[in-house]
Amino acid sequence: MSISTHVLDSVLGRPAAGMAVRLYAGADQLAEGVTDRDGRCRLIEGATGLGTHRLVFATGPWFAEQGREAFYPEVVLTFAVQEPAEHHHVPLLLAPFAYSTYRGS
Repeated sequence: MSISTHVLDSVLGRPAAGMAVRLYAGADQLAEGVTDRDGRCRLIEGATGLGTHRLVFATGPWFAEQGREAFYPEVVLTFAVQEPAEHHHVPLLLAPFAYSTYRGS
């Protein structure tokens, strides 16, 4: 199994490079990373197990570094891993006052 994400700034139409991301299973932090220049971050390359996982994006500090105001200091996306052998890609489409997500491929 692997878990990755891709963050896009939907206002500017560009990847959100340099954003810190943490991955949790329950209370345990499994991994952390920073989005690359294409807004991508691969967090796990191996088994994490079944169950609920969370991606926590440090959106507030990312917007602040750009001198932009934002409503959400962090975005937390919770998802269920039901097939540990599958790749789980969880993108984030981000704006200063809104966000959306979906299960990617």
